[in-house]
Amino acid sequence: MSAAGPSPGAGLPAGAGETAAAADAGGPAVVVIALGSNLGDRVAHLQAAVDALAAAPGMSVTAVSPVYQTDPVGGPDQPDYYNAVLLARTTLPPAGVLAAAHAAEAARQRTREVRWGPRTLDVDIISYDAVVSPDPVLTLPHPRAHERAFVLVPWHDVDPAAELPGHGPVANLIARLTRPAGPGVTAGSAGSGGVAGLAGRGGDGVPDLLPGGLPGGLPGGLPEGLRRAGAELRRPS
Repeated sequence: MSAAGPSPGAGLPAGAGETAAAADAGGPAVVVIALGSNLGDRVAHLQAAVDALAAAPGMSVTAVSPVYQTDPVGGPDQPDYYNAVLLARTTLPPAGVLAAAHAAEAARQRTREVRWGPRTLDVDIISYDAVVSPDPVLTLPHPRAHERAFVLVPWHDVDPAAELPGHGPVANLIARLTRPAGPGVTAGSAGSGGVAGLAGRGGDGVPDLLPGGLPGGLPGGLPEGLRRAGAELRRPS
């Protein structure tokens, strides 16, 4: 999407269209990273992750989404999650980004005793440019990103033109999650790609409507189990 004339993403939120622009220019890779926390000071854990990734050599954070509150899916009973997505440019290979993600988790005492259990911090690499890899250590893109509203919606906030490699536009993936259930269709949970009913209100009292004012904005309410948390993260300068 790099061409003569206006720069890619002109008039869009910071980060919009960055993946294609970086690939066309042969510059740093653009990585999409999802953050989550449901223990302790959730906002502080998410901010610490943003700061740690921004400080990692070869990483430059370019956009950070608003924070969403998400119902936990699977695993034991546990508190709701706070989730956000960041975009970064990087000269690191995928393995280097994974190492930076693990270091950010370790700094917040992340443990892995119970699968899908509560955690202080979760840092997942969603995509790295258009790379597709079945490597079990780091599968790209993230194998469940296409069905996770808590990844897709905040990603769309910072890049309405985003596409998930192998699955198409993020806007279309969100539309599938928010499409009303028809005959013979059972609404599921947000984490499993379930569909939603009417819009609700987030913790900030703002109606949970997708940002229709953005280019490519989407109609309808947020997928079931997802709402605005009324918190914002700071992007390091």
